[in-house]
Amino acid sequence: MKEILKEKGSIYCNSGAWDAFNNEIKRINPSKIFVISDTNTRKSCAPLFLDNYNFNLNPEFLEIPEGETHKNIETCLSLWKELSEKGADRNSLIINLGGGVVTDLGGFVASTFKRGIEFINIPTSLLSMVDASVGGKNGVDLGLIKNQIGVINNPILVLIDTRFLRTLPDNQKTSGYAEMLKHGLIHSKSYWNEIKNLNEIEIEGLEELLWESVLIKNSVITEDPFEKGLRKTLNYGHTLGHAIESYCLDDNEIKPLLHGEAIAIGMVLTTFLSGKLLGFPKDTLEDISSSILKKFEKVTFKSVDIDEIIKLLIYDKKNTNGKILFVLLEDIGIHKINCEVPNNLIIEAFEYYKNYK
Repeated sequence: MKEILKEKGSIYCNSGAWDAFNNEIKRINPSKIFVISDTNTRKSCAPLFLDNYNFNLNPEFLEIPEGETHKNIETCLSLWKELSEKGADRNSLIINLGGGVVTDLGGFVASTFKRGIEFINIPTSLLSMVDASVGGKNGVDLGLIKNQIGVINNPILVLIDTRFLRTLPDNQKTSGYAEMLKHGLIHSKSYWNEIKNLNEIEIEGLEELLWESVLIKNSVITEDPFEKGLRKTLNYGHTLGHAIESYCLDDNEIKPLLHGEAIAIGMVLTTFLSGKLLGFPKDTLEDISSSILKKFEKVTFKSVDIDEIIKLLIYDKKNTNGKILFVLLEDIGIHKINCEVPNNLIIEAFEYYKNYK
């Protein structure tokens, strides 16, 4: 069994993971068990969950609408009310069965209900397996602004079963792949070269690379759990990526983007900026741009779109004293945090992205 053992937040993957999950539930012996899922995971993922769930207490499912637009305080209010009505107490357990929206929001609901009850994450998307469910970040969006309200609090356990990936459409698998590419860029050329050459994002053969991504993220968050320094590197491409994602969720001519689709654009833009400000090698920029744009369809941004995206940067959580701060790279695996970037270079980065062939 692949496992990362921690005082709180141990991670188990595939073989033996369900035994660890059931043993942990028996150890804590909750008064009630609630499973938060969305409309998709309730239908597609609950059967596998129930086939492997082995405890003498029947879980109650709490279902939320799917999608980033429902990752808000209104959904939390609905869940808090439902938990209260169903008699949840401080010894109850929440199991978050879903992708990044479910694990982010479900962890926040658990962390705040009755000042905090225990929860377990069972990620069902590639993105949540390699990123969202690991590290203890829980929260919701504030309007269009990503993850503005939240807490850092680890689940008692994370269970990764790659069979859930069979339920995903191709675009969701590709979205999660973006976070694996990010791990390569911030970690090492060897992992970048492995992950960039993944021709098809299929379940078979993916487990080792997926687990390597989990190990990379875990090593970062273990050293810097509260994002004082190194953990900021996990936001590579996210400063612009989150702004792009938020802007595209608004009512405009650009279709909404999945998280990974927006982050992919953000990584191309940020690597260009790294070249301008830190001398990131041009041939490696070419390699990164080519590798990403082979997998992710280009999006057309007009000048007015870029102006609005730049305005949204002010809400990024890494900002300090009104300064917009980026994570940039000197080379793959060599990062620099708290970098200021002038707006004219951001506009130039969008031009690079637009004209890249």
